[in-house]
Parts: sequence; structure tokens; C-alpha cells
Amino acid sequence: MLKALNIENVAVIEKADIEFSGGLNVLTGETGAGKSIIVDSINAVLGERTSKEMVRHGAENASVTAYFDTLSDDVKTKLDEMGIETEDETLIISRKISASGKSVCRINGTVCTASMVRELSPLLVNIHGQHDSQELLNPDYHYKFIDMLGVGELSGYREKFRELISIRRRLKELTKDADDKDRQLELLDYEIKELEEADIKEGEWDELKSKRNLMLNSQTVISALNSLVSAFSGDEEVSGIETVLNTCARDIEAVSTVDSELKGLFSKLEELIDGTQSVKDLAAAKLNAVEYSESELERIEERLDMYYRFSNKYGKTEDEMLSYLENAKARRSSIINSDEEIEKLNVEYDRAFSNTVKAAEALSESRKKVAKKLEDAVCAELRELDMPKIQFVTDFQKANLSSTGFDKIEFLISTNLGEPPKPLSKIASGGELSRIMLAIKNVVAAKDSVATLIFDEIDSGVSGKASRKIGYSLKRVAGFTQVLCVTHSAQIASLADSHLLISKRFEQGRTFTSVKELDYAGRKEELARIMGGLEITDTILKSAEELLKGN
Repeated sequence: MLKALNIENVAVIEKADIEFSGGLNVLTGETGAGKSIIVDSINAVLGERTSKEMVRHGAENASVTAYFDTLSDDVKTKLDEMGIETEDETLIISRKISASGKSVCRINGTVCTASMVRELSPLLVNIHGQHDSQELLNPDYHYKFIDMLGVGELSGYREKFRELISIRRRLKELTKDADDKDRQLELLDYEIKELEEADIKEGEWDELKSKRNLMLNSQTVISALNSLVSAFSGDEEVSGIETVLNTCARDIEAVSTVDSELKGLFSKLEELIDGTQSVKDLAAAKLNAVEYSESELERIEERLDMYYRFSNKYGKTEDEMLSYLENAKARRSSIINSDEEIEKLNVEYDRAFSNTVKAAEALSESRKKVAKKLEDAVCAELRELDMPKIQFVTDFQKANLSSTGFDKIEFLISTNLGEPPKPLSKIASGGELSRIMLAIKNVVAAKDSVATLIFDEIDSGVSGKASRKIGYSLKRVAGFTQVLCVTHSAQIASLADSHLLISKRFEQGRTFTSVKELDYAGRKEELARIMGGLEITDTILKSAEELLKGN
């Protein structure tokens, strides 16, 4: 539901903060006050085309921000697909338009394209003006109105259609031309042979890098180990650590009988000698293990080069390379056995196609029954909307199977007795389209997931009596969904749950438009203005009050 609208520097509106309620919201005001600018602003924030002419003269930017709450599941799903997060069932869409004509859109603070907003907006708001009833003018949307009333076979059909498409997609992959198969097999054979001959082992890559590092630094390692062993062993000129410690130990042992505390010192020396021997043995063993072989280093370098090349082709790790090998074998087997699989899939496709056609026929029959109810209900609504002679007919033609069945559905009307029904786009005027849409919405309102409907001057060109009927119809729709209505009709305005007055004033040679919600007294004054024009008499005020009390 559209909760609030903030408009800044759009045409004659310098700044306006508008809050909307649930139910029927009516916008009235004198001609030229800016009612159409409100609707244009909503269109702009919903991603429709804009121009720099929208920016108020003297301002650098114009901006519109729309606040929505109580989001439908369809809206949440679409936002998830777009990767946009929501908090507390709230959605904020904003658009800034510069004086140069450039614009920036945001959804919940995330910068996005206008096309992304346009993709989301039909799930939030439907705008129906004298020149804006695209869903009615486009037959591609007509099946949706019928399906809204509940066509039980739809979900079953879609499941069978998805199965059919899945089989067809698999067949298409398997029935590529023979040359393509040969090319695939040739490539797979090469990859499988290359990976198998490589004899990849998990952990080998890191082990090879460690060995290469050791070999490249072997001279330094050998020198350090030799120095360590020499320091322990000594030579002909210099006694080693081991000899010095042994001599000291014997000397201390000899005098330990003189001072018993020297026995403890002797024990420490023995431990140190044992530790020294251990270090010497480890150093000697490592020295014997360190080897440098030009041929071995070359083998390691070649093996590492192979791993680097494979990492760009088959995966970043040995595990990924081995997985690639297994998948390549599976793909090769699938291609080799494809003829047998194609034969099986053709049988499955024929079965799935037959089941899908039967489901489409059942769906079509169900739609035709629902369509008849829709026709009767819409005609009854249109009679209430002062269109008593209208014929509203649903035309069914058979088309190719699609995700929605094989029905090509189009609404036809005849506004005059004796005239055959024709497509809406060829017959209906803007005002008639709005009333037809209102009639349809009244019929399907309880099933419609779109939370906000906007009707722009739906009463254009109709009598006061007809306006009253339109008002009651709007009121019924507003029982299920939020309705915003721009109107010049006192009869419609008197039925509002929230009445917003659009007015303009002139200050210092500039025009300013403001929006405010009217209380009871303000509503009575505004209804009297609409009914009486320039001169508001007590009689007109009384009539306005009667209109309000009559609701």
C-alpha cells in the first residue's frame, strides 16, 4: 500500500508531503492546481519516462519518494530476485531528476535502473487514467483477469508444461549436429587423456613446491648443517662442544666426592651431553637427506608447470582437477549413449506433450466458464456505472502452447446496440476504459494482489448520477484495496475515506502548489466549490453537507 509521497521541485510543487490512508483517497482541486502533477510524480517514481521539464524552474533537481508498507508476497519475491533487502514490510522507492534530464532511481537505498523499477511497479500500483489503461489495451494481459477469479487447472497445467520444456531442452542438447558431437568427443578425449596421464595426486602440488624450495636453497642448508655438526664434533685444531662437555663432566665427577652438591651439577652436565648428542644426530641425518640433483629439480619444475597450466583449465586444486576428470568421463559417456537416450526422450516427449495438451484443453474449458461469469459480472457493474448498453465479450482463440496455456484471450466490447463487439483499443474512449477497468477490478478485487489502484479523472464526461454510481463502485473496490482517485465530482469526493485538497497560490511572481487533508468543514467547503463553481451559496453548502451525511 502507498503510505506516503514526498515531492520536491516538480513543476509548480516546491515541496509536498502527502500521506495516504487505506480505503478510498480522493484528490480534488481547481483546474491547473496540480492534481495531474501528483499522478505524474507517481508515474515518475515508478520508473516511467521523465524529462527535464519536470524540474521546477530555478531548481537543480526534482525528486519524488514513495513509501510502501504491507508488501505482498509477489513484491517480496521480486525484491529477492533483484537482491534487494526489506525491513519491517517497508519499501522506499526514490527518483531524482536533474535539470539536465538525467535521473537516478533507488529501491530501499540501492541504486538501480528505471527498468528495474518498472519491472517492480506493476506489483505495487495500477494507474488508470483517461490515456493509461495499458493492461486493458494489451490482449496479452487479458487472461490474467480471468485467472484471478480462480482457475483450478492452472497450477497443474504449469507443472506439466515445465516438464515438457525440460524434456525438450534436453532433447535439443542431445540432437545437435553430428559435427558438434564429434568436436565435443574429440575435446573430451584429449582432456581425459591429459588428466589421466598426469596422474594427479591430492597434496602433491604443495609437496613439490616444498621440495623445489629446499633444492634451490640446498647449498645454504648444507653449509648451515655442516657448521652445526662441526661445532659439536670439532677438528684437529679445535675441540668440539661434545669433547669440551665430556672433559668438564669428568672433571666435575672427580671432585664430586669432595662436595656432594657437585653431584647435582654433574647430573645436569650428563643431561646436556645427551641433548647435545641428539641435536648432532638430527643435524647429521638431515645433512645426509639433503640432496641436490639438476635432473630432479628439472623434473619438479616440469611437474609444477603442469599443475599451473591445469589450474587454468581444470580447476584451482587437485581435487577440482580430479572432479573435472570424472565429469568429462560422464559427459563423454552421455554423448556416446545419446542416441539411445534420444530415443527414450522422444517417447517421454510425446507422452509429456499429450498430457500438456490435455491439461491446456482442461484449462481452456475452465477459463471459458470463468470468463462467462466475468462477462456477466462486468456488464452488471457497467450498468451501475451508467453504461447500460455495453456488451462485454471474451474472445478465445487457439495459439501455441506457452506457460499460460494455448488460449489467446481478448476482451471485446460494443457500446451501441446492433454493433458487433470489437477490440477495446478500437472502440473505447479514455473515460470508458477507466470505467471498464473499474468494473473489472470490482469483480476481481478480492483476488488482486496489487495493493494500490489509482484512477485519474474516471468521472470525465459523465453525469452527476453516473458519478455517484462510479463513486459507489470505487468505494466497493476500496473495501479490498487502497484506491486513489483524482476527480472533479462532488458525488465521488463525498464518499472518500480521506479527502486531499490540491491548491495553488502566487507569491512574489511564483506559483506554489500545496496538498492538505481536509476535515469535515473543509470537505463541505470543497464539495460546495465543486458543485457551485465561483459562487458558493448557503443552498450549495447545505447540498454539500447532505452529500456527506448521506454516506
